[in-house]
Amino acid sequence: MASDLPANPSIEPVDDGQLSRRERLFGRGTWREAKFVAELLRTETVGGAILLIAAVTALVWSNSPWRAGYSTLRDTVVGPSALHLDLSLGTWAADGLLAVFFLVAGIELKREFVAGDLADRRKAALPIAAAVCGVALPALLFVATAVTMSCSASGSELGGILRGWAIPTATDIAFALAVLAVIGTHLPSALRSFLLTLAVVDDLIAITIIAVFYTEAVNLLWLLAAAIPLLTWRLLLKRKLTNPLLLAVPAIAAWVCVHSSGVHATVAGVLLGLLVPVSREVEDDPDRHSLAERIEHRIRPFSAGLAVPVFAFFAAGVTVVGGGFSSALKDPAAMGVVVGLVVGKAVGVMGGTWAVARFTRAELDEDLSWTDVLGLSLLAGVGFTVSLLVGELAFGSGSERDDHVKLAVLCGSLIAALLATVVLRLRNRHYRLVEAAETADHNDDGVPDVYEAPTVSAPPRDPA
Repeated sequence: MASDLPANPSIEPVDDGQLSRRERLFGRGTWREAKFVAELLRTETVGGAILLIAAVTALVWSNSPWRAGYSTLRDTVVGPSALHLDLSLGTWAADGLLAVFFLVAGIELKREFVAGDLADRRKAALPIAAAVCGVALPALLFVATAVTMSCSASGSELGGILRGWAIPTATDIAFALAVLAVIGTHLPSALRSFLLTLAVVDDLIAITIIAVFYTEAVNLLWLLAAAIPLLTWRLLLKRKLTNPLLLAVPAIAAWVCVHSSGVHATVAGVLLGLLVPVSREVEDDPDRHSLAERIEHRIRPFSAGLAVPVFAFFAAGVTVVGGGFSSALKDPAAMGVVVGLVVGKAVGVMGGTWAVARFTRAELDEDLSWTDVLGLSLLAGVGFTVSLLVGELAFGSGSERDDHVKLAVLCGSLIAALLATVVLRLRNRHYRLVEAAETADHNDDGVPDVYEAPTVSAPPRDPA
């Protein structure tokens, strides 16, 4: 009789279900993780809807007979000039409100690295590999497309175009999760968790790119001065002093210092998020809410419901009428963005996932198919918030090329979302048929049976 036990008799039997779960790609996570993802999907669905309304409103207004009013509003300057904070409303949205978005992203990063999937090197390998490939390939395709379409361009002109290489590298977490929540109501939570973790790592890479490649000059004194409010923020949180007005003082001071240093001000948001204390013991306890979780829950509605939509309103207003669309089709930067988002993201994320399966012991979970991975890879091509921000940094807000790139981001994201919808809707029908078994709770304890490890006794050893 053939034995399923290891050849070495000194090795004790191991729960085979647990072992396969650890070594399978997109294996089912914990019930706490599934609930967290479900709750986040609800928040981001609402935020994504508001974001879409804001973007459409900006597009309609900027292409209406009253489009001059939109430009006037966006370019209205407010703020104290003595502190060099006399900025346009559009700049305030990009530098100020988006810092709140990156604050939430920073907290998510900290929680993932301390108590989430990224804390386990084996589980972290998949989203990190997929995110890195999903950043590298779109950038390479952008460059290849731009160079191919700019054969007759001078060196300086080509160099200006290539400044936008990072535009198609970022996945918009709000839009992507909103689309997934609408079209993937029955998809396994492991797929949704993967997309969330992928987007978090993606944000980390994006903010690193912004800080390194889109910073013209750095004032070290202002950058060093930012350490004081950052340390104050950390000290207040360590002592559990969480009054919003009290925390706002060091947060705003840190933002001002980073903004004055020449580094993009959104970096301050990430730094503040990473300094929020996270305890793995508390995070793993389903009956307790950690400090990081409470702060994130307070800030996320403001970020998803106001900060990001206002930025989208001021960033998405591109004029299409009067030849704007046809001009964008001829712009190498715009075409590079579309190719990067639609092709680069899909092939990059899919390729990174395949590489993990090919070169490690991991294999795709038996309940899933590679079609599911293809659908998520296509959905990763939905880029908006960070892509629009990088476009402004690369080509200057309001410039003709920036307008072309904005249109390309919108079109590329729409194409990626439609392709992902076609694939994932088909898979959603399949998972709807097995949902009853997935949600069965025979113990009536509020936790589906699939999230509870069965008690498995060690099988008798084969005397042979």
